[in-house]
Parts: sequence; structure tokens; C-alpha cells
Amino acid sequence: MYTIGQVAKFLGISRDTLKFYEEKELVKPKQDDTNGYRKYNHFDIYDVVTINFYREIDIEIKKIQDIRRSKSIEELELLLEEKEQQVLEEIEYKNLLLKRIQLIKSDCQKVKQYLGKYMIKEMNPLKVKGEITDLAAHDEYDILQNNPGNLKQAVTLTGLRRVIKFNEEGIIGDRFIVVHKVEDINEDIEGEVLTYPKCIYTIIEDGRWSTNGKNIDDQVEENLRRVAIENSYELLGLVFINMIITTYEDGLERVFLEIYAPIK
Repeated sequence: MYTIGQVAKFLGISRDTLKFYEEKELVKPKQDDTNGYRKYNHFDIYDVVTINFYREIDIEIKKIQDIRRSKSIEELELLLEEKEQQVLEEIEYKNLLLKRIQLIKSDCQKVKQYLGKYMIKEMNPLKVKGEITDLAAHDEYDILQNNPGNLKQAVTLTGLRRVIKFNEEGIIGDRFIVVHKVEDINEDIEGEVLTYPKCIYTIIEDGRWSTNGKNIDDQVEENLRRVAIENSYELLGLVFINMIITTYEDGLERVFLEIYAPIK
């Protein structure tokens, strides 16, 4: 027979943890009538080790209590299968979260490298999932929510693109589309896929810190026209805008936008 102190030291857990197990009736050591101390036998130690195992795999105390009362091998297997599925879903979420963090780190580097610079670059193929005709059109928000890759189904802007249409007279159209990156352009994809192998590419800064809240659409169009004329490019009259990072300076947002303007 062992005292609570001996068991705690032997198993590498605290006395408080053992007392907690006792309070929850997960382990029931016998009490010595002569001195009132609780004494643990080898069956009690088996119980403690088993409880530790279930807690290590993140089984809730209530479910451990259920196991402690009565659980067949089949019932235990079912419980472990449910836990396995939960862990797999958490791993999938963590992998997605890691991918998103790495993407944002890459975007930080892009801002430092390409801000204010113009070059020719391919716009990666994008599948169009839907169009937001009006940001106040609440019945269209499910397009965003159903966009693959959103963390825990949160509504995010990672799949949102603003599309500006223009001609020689100026801007003639402005809309938002919801897109999903195409991983394999050779796969059979239903619906509209945007693919432009040659675009004028740049990163610009918007937001109240740099613009005092002014609309810079005309300035962006003017700069794209200037670059196109200087290099004899023929614009297709479209601009795809992707918000990649927002930071803050003096309480005012600095919004960094990725610009793709397709050319012939």
C-alpha cells in the first residue's frame, strides 16, 4: 500500500491532481481507519495511470467518468474513433492555419519587394465562385462563406477580388467576385476560370494613412496607362485588385493592394 505522496512522486504528478481524481471519483483509494490517511494499492495505481493516459489524449473528465463506470471494448473503440476524427479535423485546421500564416509572411516580403514597382507577371488561374453585386446584398454572403480555404468557415477577404473595368473614357464598371485558386490548370473545372498569362503587376498602398480617405482609383488607372504607353503594352480594360495586408500607423489603416492589369 502506498500513500498519496508516494504515488504522486512515483508517477510524477502532483498531490493536487490525485486529490482532484478522488473528488471526481476517478480513483477510490481506501482510507486507513487508524490514521485517516488514504492508501493506494496496485489497482488504484492502474486507475491513475489509465486516467493520465486518457487526459493526455484530451478525453474530457466527464467521458473518463463514463469510462470508469462502465465501458466495453466496443464502446471504448467508438469513443476513441470519435476522438481520432476530432484530432484529424484539428490537424487539418492547423495545417490550413500554418499555410495561411506562411502566405501572409510571403505577402510581407512581396510588399517590401514590389511596392510602387511595375513589371510583367502572370496572374495565377482563379476559379470564379460567384459575384457580389452589392456589399449590402446579404443574401449573397453565402458565396463568401462557402469559399474553400476559409478558416473555420469564417468570412474572410482572402478569396475576394475587386474588378474594375475601364475604356478610353475612364472607369465604366466596378464589382467584386469571389474566387478560388486553381491548383492544377489541367484538371476538369466547371464554370468560369480567369487566366491571364501577361499582366502589368504592382503593389500599391491605399488607406487613410496614405490617402486621407481619398479615392485613388483614377490615379491607379492613370499610372497603369502611363506604364502601358511607355512600354507599348495594350491594356485589356480590366484591373484585378487583391487586398493582401493591412497594417496601422497612428491609428489609421495602411492597406496594401496587389494589382493585376491584363495586357495583350
